[in-house]
Order: sequence, then structure tokens, then C-alpha cells
Amino acid sequence: MPVGIFRVCLVVITAIVNHPLLFPKENGTVPENVEEIIQKMKEREASLRLEQLRLEQEIADQEATQKAVENAAEVVEGSKEEKVRWDMWTALSMVIFLLIELWRQDFQEGNWQDTGGEEDDMAVLGRAFKGVSFPDKAVLASFYEKRILGTTGDVARMREMVEGFADDLLEALRSVCNRDADMEVEDCMGVGSMYENWRVRKPFVCDLIVPFAPPEPYCFRCQAWCSSDSSSPDEQGYGTIKVCRADEDVTGCICDKTKLGEDMLCLLHSQTNTTRPSSEMEDLLCFKNTQYLDADQVMKWFQIAVTKAWNRISHKYEFDLSFSLLDLPGALKIKFRSGKSIAFNLTPVVQYENSDVYFISHFPRSGLAAELPSSTRWFLTFAVYERRFIQLVSKTLPANACHVSCLQILSFVHGKQCSLTGPSGLSNYHLKTVMLHLLQARSSQDWAPEKLEARLQDMLKYLEKCLHEKKLYHFFIGNGKVPAELGFPIIFQRAEPLNLFRPFVLHRDIYRKTVDTFHEMLRNMSALINEYTVHIPLAHTNGIRKE
Repeated sequence: MPVGIFRVCLVVITAIVNHPLLFPKENGTVPENVEEIIQKMKEREASLRLEQLRLEQEIADQEATQKAVENAAEVVEGSKEEKVRWDMWTALSMVIFLLIELWRQDFQEGNWQDTGGEEDDMAVLGRAFKGVSFPDKAVLASFYEKRILGTTGDVARMREMVEGFADDLLEALRSVCNRDADMEVEDCMGVGSMYENWRVRKPFVCDLIVPFAPPEPYCFRCQAWCSSDSSSPDEQGYGTIKVCRADEDVTGCICDKTKLGEDMLCLLHSQTNTTRPSSEMEDLLCFKNTQYLDADQVMKWFQIAVTKAWNRISHKYEFDLSFSLLDLPGALKIKFRSGKSIAFNLTPVVQYENSDVYFISHFPRSGLAAELPSSTRWFLTFAVYERRFIQLVSKTLPANACHVSCLQILSFVHGKQCSLTGPSGLSNYHLKTVMLHLLQARSSQDWAPEKLEARLQDMLKYLEKCLHEKKLYHFFIGNGKVPAELGFPIIFQRAEPLNLFRPFVLHRDIYRKTVDTFHEMLRNMSALINEYTVHIPLAHTNGIRKE
């Protein structure tokens, strides 16, 4: 009951307190400020919305920046991966290329004279022959009979005359020399195209080499480029000649390499032998202050000796003798009273050990090769072995084989082309080297006389291939297939092959000129052969057989 009364009283008191009449008059302005409050609230709401939009824009910009950074990172990573893949493929390609190149070089150097793929090589070559009319078998045979044989009939008599005079001249040379101080001259030997029976172009020049040796007690110690492991490509084909005493150790004694004490004496060499005056070595034709034989000194000595020898025997002959070229030691010319002349080369050489390889003081070179940097470096010539190889192979070939005929025709046409367009980097020695390679590559029956046309085309195609690759290897150097019957020194068979076309790599202008001349020769071959075949009398060809 009391609780109920308390509740009723609480309700009445609440109603009285909340009655409007109990508020004062100033509270009557509340309803009038509502619109202002609402307006402020709207302005506040608008500012808040602007702030919200600004914050949302900043967040969007940050998200865009973050996304751009992530994309850039992905691009960089992708490019790195792509670069890594590209570098990997590049490296792999280079490795494959190097392996192929190494294999190709090993194959060429190790099997450069392998005959197994000869027919395949000939099938893919001959690009320069497209559209070129090549003379047929009948035209070539007629050209060879009328032009080649008709102009070489007197070669044998000329060789005989030159050899007889050279022997007489050298005998006189020995008589005017001091046997105790001057060089000892041996008998001469004929080499080159005149003695291999393929010289076709005039003037006919006989090449004779004259071995010589120092007086006792001296001797020559020859060192070829292949005797040293540190020789450079520019030294291939050359060597040096050291003048030593015969009793001197080949390997050299340490007494001339180290300074001995005053109380020490070499038991192998006396004091008089350990030091030699400079004038003594110069008398032995050595380069100044060295023991190495000087090619220029040898040339001067030989020219003076030949002049003295001719003065002694000139009264016996009815012709004059003179030097045709002073740059060569023995470029001589015989002049008859009738006006005719005969030229021949008498060149001093030094024998390499006990072989028929010789160091030659001055070797006729084309403009393709650079001059030697020193007169103490000597050329090597294998001319004696080349002549023997041709003679040896000729015994196994059919009668009247066409190998010499091919070389003669090619030499003749190339010479005529050079007379029209100027000299090129090709020489007759290059053409001869091509023939030697093909002689070893092909069977004996392939050189039958009726196959003259095919073999001549083979020589041209082989030469075209060598010009394209700028590689024509010396026939003997590095050739392990040289017949044992020749007795060729094994040191040269085991040497690195000597590229005769290496100067083409260094002289691109000469190479371009040579290739152009070769292609022009191919285009003009039929015209040149036909021009020199027609209206040529047969008077000089009767009874002449090919040697």
C-alpha cells in the first residue's frame, strides 16, 4: 500500500515539473534558433563530405601509386628474366658456334688433303662457271698441240746450253776464291718450271741453285721456324743460319752464357774460341755483331765472285754476260752478237741438314708477300722435292698423261689475262701447288689424255674454292701423306700446314683484284684459247712429243 501511494505521488510530481508553464520566458527562443542550428549542421555535413571526398581521392592516388610501383617492379623483374634468358641463349649460341669453328679448323688442318669428299666438293663448287662457255676437248687438244708444243720445242737445247755454261762459270769461281777464307761452292742443280717441263711463256728463264758452305773449321747450323714452339704465323716458311765452329757444341756451352771467374777455365773451349772478332764474322758473311748469316752479304759476295769468274773465262765465249737484276744475287743474261739473249738465275743456297730442303738467299716473290724484316731470315725452298714428286707420280700415270698439259694451259691463259688486266696475287707457283694437290687426290687413270677437259675444270674449281676460303696449303709442309720414297724430312711433315693465301687476309685490295682477275679469266678463256689456236703453223710440232 505505501508503495502504491509513493508511485502516485512520483507521477504527480513529474507532471508538475514538466508542465510548460513552469519554464521561464527566455526559453521561448529555442524554437526560433532551430533553423540556424540545422543550417550549421548542413554546412558541417557538407564540409565533412568534402573532407571525405578529399581523403578518398588521396587514398585512391596512393593506391594508384602503389599499383604503378608494383607494375614497374613486375616489368623490371620480367625484363631481368628476359635478359637472363637472352644472355643464356646468346652464350649457348656462342658455345655452339665456337665448337663448330674448332671442329672445322681441326678437320681442315688434320684432313686438309683427305680425298674422300673430293667428288662432293667438286659438285658444290663452280659458281663462277655459271654462264661461262668452256672450250671443249677438241679445242683444248688443238690449242695444246699448236700453241704449247709449238713454242717449247727449243727448251731442252736451252737447258743444256745454260747448264754447261753455269758449270764452267762455277769452276772458274772456285779458282778465283781463296779456299782457306772464302765460301766453298758446290755444283748447281736445275729447279722450277723449266726443269719440270711446264714452262710456256717467254722469256724462258732457267733457275739454278748453288749450294755453298763455309771454310773450315766453320759450319752452318740451320734452324727452321718449325723447330721452335714459339714461332709466329709470320715466321712460317723461314729460318735462320748460324755460323759456328765445327767443334762447337750444337746446344751451346755455358761458358759463353755465364761469366767465369779469372781462375776458371772451360775444358771444352779455349779462350781463343770463346770470343770471335767482329771482323772475322763479317768475313764469314754474318750480320754485324752476330753469328747469323746475312742474305745481303751473301748476295754481294756472290755477285763479286761471279764477276771475277766471268773475267777469267770471258775470252772463251763469243757473247757477253751481265746482271739483269741487281736485287737478286745471280740474275744473269747472256747476250749474243746476233741480238738474241738467254736469261737464267744462279742463286746461292744453304742445305738444311742432310736433306734436299734448302735455305735460299733471295726468292722471287710476288707483290702479295711482305718483305722480310731482317736479312738474317732466309726462305725455305722445296723445289728439289717438288721436281722429284712430279717425276715419281708420272711413272704411275698413263702414257701422255694430261697433268702437265693442264698446268701449261692454265699458266698460259692466266698470264695472258694478267697482260690484259694487270698483275694479280696469283703466281705460277700457286697454280703448280693446285696441280700437286690434285695429283695426290685423284687416281692415276683420272689423268688419261682424253680427260684433259675434266681435269682442267677440276683445277679451276679447286682454285676457286681456295680463293673463296683464302686458303691454299703448301703441298709439303704439314702433309703427312708424302710418299716415303722421296725421303722428305719428317719435321716438315709434322709442322703446321702453311697457308700460301694467308697474305690475302692482310691485303684485301690485292685479294679483290685477284678474284676479279680470276673471274675475268674464266669469262675470257674460250676467246683466249680460240685466238691463239687459229692460224698457227704446225711446222714446229712435227716429231715433238710431250715430255
